[in-house]
Amino acid sequence: MDDKRNMIAAILLSVAILIGWNFVSEKFFPTPDKPDVTRTVAGPEGAAPAATPGQPAALPAPGVPAPATAQAIRPIEAVLGDGNRIPIDTPAIKGSINLVGARVDDITLSKYRQTIKKDSPPVRLFAPAGTKAAYFASIGWSAQGIVVPGPTTLWTASGTKLTPATPVTLSWANGAGQTFRIEYSIDDDYLITAKQTIANTGTAPVAVRSGTYIDRTGKPTDPHEQDSWTIHVGPTGYLDGKSNFTNYDELEEAANNTVAYTSAGWLGFTDKYWLAAVIPAKGEKVSAAFNSLPGGAYRAAFARDLVEVAPGKQVTTTSRVFAGAKEVSTLSRYQDDQGITRLSNAIDWGWFEFFEVPIFKLLDWLFKQVGNFGVAIMVLTLIIRALMFPIAQRQFGSMAQMRLVQPKMKALQERHKDDKPKMQQELMKLYKDEKINPLAGCLPIVIQIPIFYALYKVLMLTIEMRHQPFILWIKDLSAPDPLHILNLFGLLPFTPPSILSIGILAVILGITMFLQFRLNPQATDPVQQQVFKIMPWLFMFIMAPFAAGLLLYWITNNLLSIAQQQWMYRKFPQLKAAPAK
Repeated sequence: MDDKRNMIAAILLSVAILIGWNFVSEKFFPTPDKPDVTRTVAGPEGAAPAATPGQPAALPAPGVPAPATAQAIRPIEAVLGDGNRIPIDTPAIKGSINLVGARVDDITLSKYRQTIKKDSPPVRLFAPAGTKAAYFASIGWSAQGIVVPGPTTLWTASGTKLTPATPVTLSWANGAGQTFRIEYSIDDDYLITAKQTIANTGTAPVAVRSGTYIDRTGKPTDPHEQDSWTIHVGPTGYLDGKSNFTNYDELEEAANNTVAYTSAGWLGFTDKYWLAAVIPAKGEKVSAAFNSLPGGAYRAAFARDLVEVAPGKQVTTTSRVFAGAKEVSTLSRYQDDQGITRLSNAIDWGWFEFFEVPIFKLLDWLFKQVGNFGVAIMVLTLIIRALMFPIAQRQFGSMAQMRLVQPKMKALQERHKDDKPKMQQELMKLYKDEKINPLAGCLPIVIQIPIFYALYKVLMLTIEMRHQPFILWIKDLSAPDPLHILNLFGLLPFTPPSILSIGILAVILGITMFLQFRLNPQATDPVQQQVFKIMPWLFMFIMAPFAAGLLLYWITNNLLSIAQQQWMYRKFPQLKAAPAK
């Protein structure tokens, strides 16, 4: 009767874990996208139209021009075909600057595709106003008593194309003695530099303030691209002396829909893989704010203090715009060479950055050596197992001791089956007499937890791992296994729910875990015995929706564990035979 109750308890516990994990994982461990559903950053086709907000009173630079006035939503190609543009051409990005408003509002990332298909278009980061999910960076001035350029100002350009070798200067005069200039330059990667100049040729001094901002319409609609406990998506920056992670809801609920700061190293909007940020000159004192604007739009802006420009004088300030992929090496280089404080924190490593970054660097180095990301994961697993070999040997020794005393343990259980406290007391005495630590076998599992979490974060966060193939049907190791058993590997026209999306890798994981548990000494408690029998298949369901790279790591680790245990049994055959005596 007790055995039946124990069996029922084990089954109910397993079902509770399986169902509960489905809810917990959605909040704390979101699974990555499938390989063929990556969308453009500028927004899916169903995104809300671009907003046309007015100037919020709390913006740190009152008078910085607001987005363009209301207009019909048009396709991006039609808006870009209107002309009045200066092309942008670098090894990393393609796009254009709109001479109307001097906006950087057209950027695609040449090195990254929207999906794993060979003919997939490049990822679009910025899109102009008047299109769905507009996203752009602008330079502006504010002043009292003089006319400053605005969102509808048509600038004059000197230069025909912005490249790393050819900067472009835009100019505009207000007809009252003030001339405004913006000199745009760009490097080989994602950093655009804008030198803003106001020259006063009038007869009286003028007081002006300059600022730089990014406007974005709409939130990410894909559930895998939304803010979560482990991955930050939304407003971010280095503000008031620390890294800041704000979410869109906080902006909407804040007073005046504004969150303001007295100092800023940089600020902008981050997606899982992409970042758009505005950055003042190194060491420059600016104020900054995030705003939630009417129409579902959001703004990140910084502004300088008012400065007086005397007649015959000019003032120049420098702003920078980052618009590109969150490549670890690129962010670190800008942080070190350009003095952009904590720009690398645009990647939300979390509390375990000290551990995750070395794992990433080792995995990235291995990938560059072997040329296959899946093989790199397997080699990483082998290295980790080698480093843990002494601990694993200690674990095996503990398990071997448990096997040797298993007949005595069973005898104690049989002798005191009606007196549980006495049985536990005698078991602890047996452990002490035989010098056995029953918890020693748990140490490798405990160590594996931070390693597994670090690999999870690396696979989910780093652009270097995105769309990396392995072999055969695994075309993207940062996405789940695409072949599901329940729909006959795609032959049936439906997608199973995540809790039932069992792929080939998940089945292999369950089998290898089952074989590994078979080599371990059998638990003395009947409930534990049943749990260990069910656990491999439980983990098969739990791990199925995760990135294929994580399953590959776990499978490789299981195989290495099995090989090590088999080797130890061949070296010490008496350990395997002991329980039979």
